[in-house]
Amino acid sequence: MIYILLGLLILALVFFPGVWVKKILEKYSIPADRYTGSGSELAKYLLKKESLENVSVEITEDGDHYDPEKKAVRLTKEKYNSRSLTAITVAAHEVGHAIQDRDDFAPLKLRTKLVKATMAIEKIGAGILMISPFVGIFTKAPSLSAVIFISGLLTMLSSTLIHLITLPTEFDASFGRALPLLEKQKILKNGDMKHARKILKAAAMTYVSASLMSLLNIARWWAILRR
Repeated sequence: MIYILLGLLILALVFFPGVWVKKILEKYSIPADRYTGSGSELAKYLLKKESLENVSVEITEDGDHYDPEKKAVRLTKEKYNSRSLTAITVAAHEVGHAIQDRDDFAPLKLRTKLVKATMAIEKIGAGILMISPFVGIFTKAPSLSAVIFISGLLTMLSSTLIHLITLPTEFDASFGRALPLLEKQKILKNGDMKHARKILKAAAMTYVSASLMSLLNIARWWAILRR
């Protein structure tokens, strides 16, 4: 019974952040025309106000993010074109990262280095997880396969750990940069501030929730290994 409860607790910890983030972002995506400007237009406006005209605003399919190497705020199609509260708030969050970059915010620089390293490690971990079942089959040594699988597991966990470690960088972008900027420029409509705070919190949690959800792939590989 205790193992069942432990399993349910782990599933809750993995699922809840992602479900909550998705729910918050979707909730305030309606109505899509609440504001006169779109997410991309607001991002450009805020960047200009902060004398960051060298930072471009681009559309992407890889999730909303700021690229410190290319100096680009990237928004998904929905955020780029939408005029919803979610769109403009998420745009402000990404501009917050651009401001961190301008100010040589040390935690952002550290995160950039760690993420680049983690991407390479994740590829190695994915490869290890893919070959681990076959190692056991061809070598007829299940213990060796298990060791390889655990190595891949630890490698894949590195992404989640990095995002947890650098979570303060995300909250600074939301509440130390974006929120004061929205207040200073008087962007939000009356009554929207409390909702924007929820969106900014969700934006800060996006990477953590995504990396936690990716851990479900590890459970899938574990099931394959035990067959």
